[in-house]
Parts: sequence; C-alpha cells; structure tokens
Amino acid sequence: MSPKQPTPSANLFAAAGLEQDAPRPLPERLRPRVLSDVVGQDHILGPDGALTRMLETRTLGSLVFWGPPGTGKTTVARLLADATELQFEQISAVFSGVADLKKVFEAARARREMGKGTLLFVDEVHRFNKAQQDSFLPVMEDGTVVLVGATTENPSFELNAALLSRARVLVFQSLDAVAIEKLFAHAEKVEGRALPLDAEARAVLVRMADGDGRAALTLVEEVWRAARTNEIFNAAQLQDILQRRAPIYDKSADGHYNLISALHKSVRGSDPDAALYYLCRMLDAGEDPLFLARRVVRMAVEDIGLADPQALVICNAAKDAYDFLGHPEGELAIAQAVIYIATAPKSNAAYMAYKAAMRTAKEGGSLLPPKHILNSPTKLMKSEGYGDGYQYDHDTPEGFSGQDYFPEALGRQTFYDPPERGFEREIRKRLDYWTRLRNERQS
Repeated sequence: MSPKQPTPSANLFAAAGLEQDAPRPLPERLRPRVLSDVVGQDHILGPDGALTRMLETRTLGSLVFWGPPGTGKTTVARLLADATELQFEQISAVFSGVADLKKVFEAARARREMGKGTLLFVDEVHRFNKAQQDSFLPVMEDGTVVLVGATTENPSFELNAALLSRARVLVFQSLDAVAIEKLFAHAEKVEGRALPLDAEARAVLVRMADGDGRAALTLVEEVWRAARTNEIFNAAQLQDILQRRAPIYDKSADGHYNLISALHKSVRGSDPDAALYYLCRMLDAGEDPLFLARRVVRMAVEDIGLADPQALVICNAAKDAYDFLGHPEGELAIAQAVIYIATAPKSNAAYMAYKAAMRTAKEGGSLLPPKHILNSPTKLMKSEGYGDGYQYDHDTPEGFSGQDYFPEALGRQTFYDPPERGFEREIRKRLDYWTRLRNERQS
C-alpha cells in the first residue's frame, strides 16, 4: 500500500465524518491555566486562603489534598508547581510500586543537584501501604521533593501519622451550585453556544453534577452531543437523555458514615423531614435496608429510651416488617419508624445510666452484695447472715421496703436520672416518691 493512500481505519473515520485525531474532552480543554481560574475552592485559593498565603512567601511545604472527585485537586497541584517553578511529576498509587518511587526519587535528587526542585503529585495516595508511605519521609525531610498527595478518603484513617505530621491537610469542597454554574457559563463562552436547556432543566443538570466539576463538564458535552438544531430540552427530556448519574456513595467510605451520622443527628434533633431525606439518600444509593433498620433500633434505645417505651417496639416491628415484605414495600415501614422516633420525646437518660453503671461495675471489682438480699439455701450460709433481715416488698403497704441493695463497701449510687419529658415524667414521679419513702424509713 502506498504511503499516500489512506488506511482502512482512516477511511472509516472519514465515512463517519470524524477526524482521526479526536478532540480532547471538554473537561480537559477547559482545565484552568492559572490558580485564579479554579472555582469552588475560595477557602484555599481566595485572598486569605491557605495556598494564597503560602505562595506569597514563595515557599511551599508538603501537602495532602482531601476531597471528593472533580474538585480540582490535580489541577491545583499542577498549577502550584508552575507558580513555584518546581518540576511537576505525577504518579498514581493505583499503578505505581516501590520501584517506580525509587526512579522518581532518583530523578528528583539529580534535578536538585542542578538547582531545580520537584513537586511530586501522588494521586490516590491512601492506596499506598504503610511501607510505601514511609518511603516518602526521607525525601520530604531533606527537601528532595515537595509532596502533594491527593485522596478522597479521610487522611486521619488512611495515612500514616508520620506522613501526616510532615504535611498539611487542605480540604477540597464539593462544588456548590454557584461554582457549577460558573463552569457551565465558561463552557458556553469557550464553545460559543448556549446549553440547549430551559431553566428547570439547567437546574437539574447542576444537581446531576453532584458537586463534581469534571462530571459537570462531561454532562455538558453529552447534552450538546444529544441536541438537534434549535432543540431545547426540558427537565424530563434531560433525564431521559442522560439517564441519571449514580450518587457518589461508597458504603465502606466517608460518604456512608457521614450520611448515617446525619440521619442519626436529624432524629436526635427531632427533624423528621431531614431524617427522611438522609434515609432516602442512603436507600437510593443502594444501602442495605436492614443495616438502616438496625441503626434505627439503636436510635430508639439511645436517644428516646424510656421517654417513649413504644419507640423500641415500633422500630423492631419495622425491621420485622422489612424482613416480611422485602423491597420496596418494606422500606416504608423503616421510613414510618424514622418519622416516629424523630417526633418522639427525647431522652438519653437510660443510655447515660447504663454507661455510668458499667463504669462503676468495672472500677468496683468483685464487691459482695449485702447479705440481707442473698439467698440462704444451706445452714452454713444462714449462720453467716445470708438473707437475715430481708424485707419482702410486697408485704409492705406501699409495695416498697426501702432497703439498700448496693454492696456496703460501695454505698448507694444514682445512675438513672430521667428528665421531665414524655413517659419519663411519670417515672420521675415514682423515683421521687420512693426516695422520700426510703429516707423516711432510714431516718
């Protein structure tokens, strides 16, 4: 075949009306060229931001960027290298091992001898094991590299304490609606065309981006590909075309724990609407409904307790209902339980009493109960005073003897202190009544 003749693959591209060298994706074409172009991270890059202050001194220490995908971690690292005139080197902990690290470190040492520094950007740094993370310490300490690690996981749990002690953690935030709109407007300006969306559909597209700038621009590109000439999509059409971007939610990572924490605190704060929202967020993301049912039972005993004794009954019933009905009908029972406990009177008195009693039990050792409440099945035990002086409460007019039941060496303790809320208001009255009788009989 003559070199001047088109190849079969080239003919296929031509037939499809495509150039052989396909254009770069929109997120790559619109990648910021200077730090001031980065949107959504003003707390880091604004006039008083942490990185702004570092750059004013022309010095840069090692950093860990922690935040969700698509928030600009890689871009900021690259632009930092430019701003500080450091050589930018990038590796991924997913694809790199010890041998790769050694090569990078050797190149950085050689570069330093020639008077040039290195900014080493490590994507997914939490994927490195402890030994690999430790290998960074010498080159960070002697200035061979300025390390910038990026992670979507909580550094407190995923990175070595030694590494964290030598780097500053900067938190990247999910892009809010204003930042996403800025990306849309920038894309429209660069491309010279408006997004073919009505106002409602545009707002839906912002929500679909889910705080991820890269995803936002990818969605913009998909919308432009799908639109015919002069076509304007409404919200329903947009959702049909793009389907729906799965929520960012890893059941083993921070998103999981953040949402269950938000659900629990919404229940504790007596906000049924917020509680239902977080419940549905997790169900929609594929969380195991039985896991949620178990957590709801825990909320009933920890935050409602005896202020409403029915809370535990209803939450257990919701778990059983899900077991019986399955998906999706059984999820309504869990939602009903969440509404019930969110609107129930709150008390952690039983929870706090249990913790206090457990602490005293652990600290007190093997103290013998008072002999008057011990059974005496043998003559020897009876001769030792077991059961001597015990009063049968039902034989008293009030059904209450007022005797002491704590070990003599410990003395009387108070663990349970019910508030004047819900059913515990009645329990408070009983306890006060029994305390008065006990004091009268012991005086």
